Amino acid sequence: MTENNDAMRVTTGRVRLSFPYLFHPRKPAEGQDGDPKYSVMLLIPKSDTKTVEAIRAAEALAIEAGKNTKFGGKTTGLAPSIIKDGDADGTAEDYPERAGHIYMTISAQEKFKPQVVDHNLNIITDESAVFSGVYARVSITAFPYKYGEVKKGVSFGLNNVQILGGNESLAGGRPASADFDVAEPITMEDADLL
Repeated sequence: MTENNDAMRVTTGRVRLSFPYLFHPRKPAEGQDGDPKYSVMLLIPKSDTKTVEAIRAAEALAIEAGKNTKFGGKTTGLAPSIIKDGDADGTAEDYPERAGHIYMTISAQEKFKPQVVDHNLNIITDESAVFSGVYARVSITAFPYKYGEVKKGVSFGLNNVQILGGNESLAGGRPASADFDVAEPITMEDADLL
């Protein structure tokens, strides 16, 4: 089996974004090797079985493709799946937004900047529209990898992102429109009366 990127490409249903670095590539943490990358964590509801099954099927196809192209005919010794279950791994205790979700962090190399569009497919340039907690649809592609003789497995590449909206930040903040309504400005005469 050769690598068929279309068969390993998935467009998710509605997911939430966490730790999005979609406008500027993020440098690796201090002491880590690697190039800057665009990246984001996807929080995928387990109730969206269509998306979950499509991601797992793409991962399985990438394993089979890798067996013939990168893994020397074997699928033993692969790195653990990047697809995690927030309930099963216990991280939902510290990150409640992971409860009822699978999650995965995906990235793209600096030279493959993802397009970020709104629900009408207009390019988003306002970076404040993309934050941890915003809802989106995301295009990803599974691929096998091998680094050196020992590190091999399957990952997913970030293609493009469609922002759907929402105003609840996972970081605890919220937009000013959630705190205030439109108010009358204070004039100079009003200020003298205060």
